[in-house]
Amino acid sequence: QVQLVESGGGLVQPGGSLRLSCAASGSIFSINTMGWYRQALGKERELVATITSSGVTDYADSAKGRFTISRDNAKNTGYLQMNNLKPEDTATYYCNANLRPTSRNLYRVYWGQGTQVTVSS
Repeated sequence: QVQLVESGGGLVQPGGSLRLSCAASGSIFSINTMGWYRQALGKERELVATITSSGVTDYADSAKGRFTISRDNAKNTGYLQMNNLKPEDTATYYCNANLRPTSRNLYRVYWGQGTQVTVSS
């Protein structure tokens, strides 16, 4: 059973920083791309950043220059460092991972349950 668990969300003032973590556990043979998405109240889920197994990253325009995605392949964990946070960054942040539970499985996408980030003074 594969599980993705996010942590690190919370309440922060504008201009502040947070570091989100996404730990994948269970039967994991290999992880390809990991990503972070967010969904604000009343809005659709949107991409924030992705990172491949070799470390190639991609960011939404809203995240460029402020957010950094990274991963620790040995720990099956992804991270999202968020700096200079703005009120419009307020959302539930979800991680996902495109992974194979065993060598017999194809890759499929798994999602975490989300962690709330609130940016407010």
